[in-house]
Amino acid sequence: MANPMLPSERASYSAIVDRPALKLPGGARVVVWTIVNLEVWDIARAMPRQVLPAPMGQPLLPDVPNWSWHEYGMRVGVWRYFDLFAALGIRASAAINGRVCEVYPRVARAVKDAGWEFMAHGYEQVPMHKLADQPAAIKRALDVIEQSAGTRPIGWLAPGLTQTLETMDHLAAAGLRYVCDFVHDEEPSKVKTKHGDLVTLPYTVEMSDITVMALQHHAGKHFHERGIDQFEQLYAEGAKRAKIMSIALHPYLTGHPHRFVHLERLYRALKRDGVLFWTGAEIYDWYVKAAGVGTTR
Repeated sequence: MANPMLPSERASYSAIVDRPALKLPGGARVVVWTIVNLEVWDIARAMPRQVLPAPMGQPLLPDVPNWSWHEYGMRVGVWRYFDLFAALGIRASAAINGRVCEVYPRVARAVKDAGWEFMAHGYEQVPMHKLADQPAAIKRALDVIEQSAGTRPIGWLAPGLTQTLETMDHLAAAGLRYVCDFVHDEEPSKVKTKHGDLVTLPYTVEMSDITVMALQHHAGKHFHERGIDQFEQLYAEGAKRAKIMSIALHPYLTGHPHRFVHLERLYRALKRDGVLFWTGAEIYDWYVKAAGVGTTR
């Protein structure tokens, strides 16, 4: 393996119908996995996305209106998530920039107090392709998050789901156990690295508020409708094999009142018999036991 592997070489093709059916405990059908993305948008850089287009199409720095749009999520929107999930007894996975622990320690403390999982989301919101030293950046993220969380993250979601051909090797070398940057399945699977296999969990771009609201420009009620449709199909299929429904949230989007009301309706509708609400770490532990791969913590 002198040369980096292509994604298709790391994650060999596997038709879901050809695999042994995975089963959830207690006869459950579906795992709902909630990922709350918590980021730092550096005012010195171009913003990761915009709600207001640049004047006359010319990006200007500092981009205060779009920076403050994100800031709303950390000041206001994320607290709606904490209240809702506490009321429903749901623990989310916080995909968190390491810098959040430094810039927004109040939010990081609330994640810990809520019992959510800390999942590494890079040190800062910069694509992996732009990092001069990926191993150092990965280690920095894990070190900073561990100081706030009290435990070292085992999961990784890259900023923007970005990866170079070498990234998976660096993540495995850093001791991570699962990644979310492949959106190619509804079940966990394995990806090969120079340092052993990583488990890839089925993250989503279809049930992401960025895709639905920021890119496709749908209203909040469409996120509820899409979520119900997604769930009903998976719940029916879950009678034969375990299904995982991931939901990716960003507090500057679904944390706004006109969207949050529909998000709350969705989550209350998902509280049904045969549905488990797990973190990424819980899905990982279940999978390695059920499929007989890797090791649990």
